[in-house]
Amino acid sequence: MAAFMEDALVEARRARDAGEVPVGCVFVHNDKVIARGGNEVNVHRNATRHAEFICIDATLAYCREKRLPARQVFSEISVVVTVEPCIMCSAALHTLAVKEIIYGCENDRFGGKTVIDVAAVVGQQINITGGVRADEAMALLKDFYKGENPAAPPVAKKRK
Repeated sequence: MAAFMEDALVEARRARDAGEVPVGCVFVHNDKVIARGGNEVNVHRNATRHAEFICIDATLAYCREKRLPARQVFSEISVVVTVEPCIMCSAALHTLAVKEIIYGCENDRFGGKTVIDVAAVVGQQINITGGVRADEAMALLKDFYKGENPAAPPVAKKRK
């Protein structure tokens, strides 16, 4: 499954080029990518449009189109994402009971494994593997944050 990290990195670069935080994700079912996405938070001005949610929506559409039972398909999906899923995305993936999560670099601010053990909260254990091509994923984030996020709110000046 780690071979699919390149697909996720392509999506992360696409997100970066669109002015989004560079996180990319693919959902793999039966050794085939059935959903792909990158962050779309800024373009939609919607904080829930993380790469994983883009893939969840695409998977639901895939299941409708192929007339497949979504619950079963999700249980057979390997999630490959460049950055450890945040608490929100991790909770969604655990609730959907995906087969496994493979991620690049840790998310030490909002990670659903590093910051809060979402599996313990949700009560759904999933095989999670981190550190796959972590340096490349982290380099994309560092490069992005050298500049300014065009959708970030203006910083208020402190009064004395």
